[in-house]
Amino acid sequence: MKWHEILVRYGEITTKGKNRKQFINRLRENIRYTFQDLDQVHIRSERDRMYLSSPSDEEMDNLIERLPTVFGIQSFSPVAECPTTLEDMKNLAVEIVKGIDYEGKTFKVNVKRSYKKFELETYELNREVATHVLSTLPGMTVQMKDPDIELRIEVREQATYMMVEVIQGAAGLPVGSNGKALLLLSGGIDSPVAAYYMMKRGVRIEAIHFFSPPFTSDQSLGKVMELCEQISHFGGNVRLHVIPFTEVQQTIQQAVPENVTMTSTRRMMMKISDIVRKEIDALALVTGENLGQVASQTLDSLAAINDVTTTPILRPLITYDKLEIIEIAQKIGTYETSIRPFEDCCTVFTPANPKTKPRIDKMNYYEGFTDFDEMIERAVKNREVHDFPKKKVVDAFDDLL
Repeated sequence: MKWHEILVRYGEITTKGKNRKQFINRLRENIRYTFQDLDQVHIRSERDRMYLSSPSDEEMDNLIERLPTVFGIQSFSPVAECPTTLEDMKNLAVEIVKGIDYEGKTFKVNVKRSYKKFELETYELNREVATHVLSTLPGMTVQMKDPDIELRIEVREQATYMMVEVIQGAAGLPVGSNGKALLLLSGGIDSPVAAYYMMKRGVRIEAIHFFSPPFTSDQSLGKVMELCEQISHFGGNVRLHVIPFTEVQQTIQQAVPENVTMTSTRRMMMKISDIVRKEIDALALVTGENLGQVASQTLDSLAAINDVTTTPILRPLITYDKLEIIEIAQKIGTYETSIRPFEDCCTVFTPANPKTKPRIDKMNYYEGFTDFDEMIERAVKNREVHDFPKKKVVDAFDDLL
């Protein structure tokens, strides 16, 4: 099927007032960035709609395939074009409906006759096209209210435009329209899902990962980098900060009782993350923590962890159960990467009997005997930074092979 353009519907953006244009501009730039590998895409934005087009059929198919992952789009419809003659309209209508699952469905034709000099009135054109489609493609029944299939036709002097399929988008707000936050990315199932939900609310994400070689392997770091690549496909570039955490983590094992080492580890992660957050001008920290899932995620534990920073800590998965999170991870495509059996720094040093109700005053007391500040400063200074998505390197000799 040859498509003329794609009509994009905004959804939640339409609820905005005087700043609506800012959201539309951000969505347009995100689409431009997401499809930067497609050279011929043209974007035309209006107050209530956006239109994408390309002279390349391959690029149009690529747009239709990838648009559902871009936040800020409620739905979109591929639009076909034909000359403004009755015969051409009938033929195109059949071709469009034939391309979808139509058997056993209810059907309606909705004509908008912008070109008033066309030979048939609106209701006559409705009847002519509907009769032709129903006789050519048997198996549908007419239903005027809420049909399964609604063929929309706009008749203009220079051409007639038709669309039938409404493809659901990712909804939400355009990434970058609601500030920036720093995500604590472990490499497990939860944190990529947390990134997905924050990006859906328009937040641009940078990530921080705590790497403790030789206790954690290069494969575990590779898994985190692959997750960042996948997260970047949700509609925005992602910068990953890799923190050398071995020295801090080994010191914790010696400085505090074993049953609160996990709480202390999380507190040090928050201190380091907050310093990085300030450097990158982010407004909040984000975690994939889920209330009661493990010992470090009880209310008492979270209170003890929160005590080391006044920065907002956003936990979009706080009320989800694990099965719900797994289902979402599978849906967004991060699950198979997350379950690869490479341990992160938290799982390597998990105590046998972690304390579920750590006291803040005791945590401050235990940690007060050790000067962590110098180690934290050193870890932040020696971090590695990686940007995603990675640019593909083209070998100059590929064309010769």
